[in-house]
Amino acid sequence: MPVSISLSHLTWSTPDGRSLFSDLNLTFGPGRSGLVGRNGVGKSTLLKLIAGSLQPQAGTVSVDGSLGILRQTVQVGEEKTVADLFGIADALTLLDRAEEGTASIDELSIADWTLEARLAEALARLGLEAEARTPLSSLSGGQLTRAKLAALVFADPDFILLDEPTNNLDRAGRVAVIELMANWRGGAIVVSHDRALLDRMDTIVELTSLGATSYGGNWSLYRERKAIELASARRDLADAERRLAEVDRKTQAIAERKARKDSAGRRKRAQGDEPLLLLDARKERSEKTGGDNARLAERRRDQALGDLTAARDRIEILQPFSVRLPSTGLPPGRVVLQVDKVSAGYIPGHPVLADLSLTISGPERVAITGRNGSGKTTFLSLLTGTLTPWSGNVRGLADFAMLDQQVTLLDPELSIRDNFRRLNPEAGENACRAALARFMFRADAALQRVSSLSGGQMLRAGLACVLGGDSPPPLLILDEPTNHLDIESIEAVEAGLRALDGALIVVSHDEAFLEAVGITRRIDLSELLDGRRAAAC
Repeated sequence: MPVSISLSHLTWSTPDGRSLFSDLNLTFGPGRSGLVGRNGVGKSTLLKLIAGSLQPQAGTVSVDGSLGILRQTVQVGEEKTVADLFGIADALTLLDRAEEGTASIDELSIADWTLEARLAEALARLGLEAEARTPLSSLSGGQLTRAKLAALVFADPDFILLDEPTNNLDRAGRVAVIELMANWRGGAIVVSHDRALLDRMDTIVELTSLGATSYGGNWSLYRERKAIELASARRDLADAERRLAEVDRKTQAIAERKARKDSAGRRKRAQGDEPLLLLDARKERSEKTGGDNARLAERRRDQALGDLTAARDRIEILQPFSVRLPSTGLPPGRVVLQVDKVSAGYIPGHPVLADLSLTISGPERVAITGRNGSGKTTFLSLLTGTLTPWSGNVRGLADFAMLDQQVTLLDPELSIRDNFRRLNPEAGENACRAALARFMFRADAALQRVSSLSGGQMLRAGLACVLGGDSPPPLLILDEPTNHLDIESIEAVEAGLRALDGALIVVSHDEAFLEAVGITRRIDLSELLDGRRAAAC
């Protein structure tokens, strides 16, 4: 029997009563499915319902086949090793005892002599240089993600469920995950905003507030279909607006004609030229006809309004938010940042960055790249003043704004609106609401407390507060800005940043994003680190 996952009449609401799914019906076959949709629409919740870590409030989830799940959090203790992550620690201990000659005959009969070779193969598929006894605590965040993916490959389930598998991975890690999915022959449901990864999918499933729709083919084909749908939705909206205007025009004409007839009837009654009985009959027929016409007009207007609302809803689903940036006023060529022979780190005698010099002038767009552990976070800490260099100087010669992955510039206890007013004190209420609306925080959505937002919503709120004011900072520093944004939001941010006339420093492994925002220079900290090590040898 083919493996499959079926969702039947599935319903789920958040604890505050917001409906995510209502009577959702969806089936996943053995191919690779990319699950996409805007932040907060319920993609991760859907994976949890399929995995069984959440129970549906109504409806059923049926899974035919075994599941492998990429866990976002893993217990990492000093004693935990790669073997523990793979669930093979006891089996490896048995092999050790067999080699020592202390295993019993019964134990030897169940020993898996292929275990170490299969472990090495799984780790190699994800490009991870580790062994069974490598402590998990010694792995970086990106290496741990790759180890978790390798454990999935090792288990060889019928279906794998992956939630943002390329987040926090360096370029080599992303390539390893993309190659893994390109060669995966089982079933897969992948929640991701990584466009290169989604181009390896067989199907794209789009989740919106209206339900779920499956599109055969990869991400590129899906985007072509969505462009056609958006053009069609805009035509439908224009048609619905014309129909409503026509209904209103005809309704007004009927009302004016009735008013003229009623006025003529009153004049005849006043003149007394015709019998009162005849005038009363005419009045009764006129009132009945007028009532029938009014009810018909009301039905037609209700239908036209319904069509207009449906058309607007489709536009709302299909149309991403927009980012329009005012000028920063940064003159071309003005130096905004000077780093002069800086060395820094956390353990004396073991610098993360050594003798680093760098000058950035407006409106340069600089990408800080490098593998995990090469010093990108340390570099940003130096730029923002949260880390003091051991030697050398860091001079910021222009105002800057920093958006880290936790968006710490926002006060989590305040609303989005109050954070905007705090960071843009010169902005009035109307300007504040207009700016937030451009980032899809309209009306009451702008009053949400920051602590209640999802990761993607929080970053979008941070972008709104930093970029939505009348005077964006001359230097904008972004730390992995695409990690928690949905793809539509990423593309809108890309469009906005292309229009930025200030300087930009971006730490990112998302090559599509870096290309889209027009990076003019790259600083690879891995090359600097490798060069320092080579010189030391």
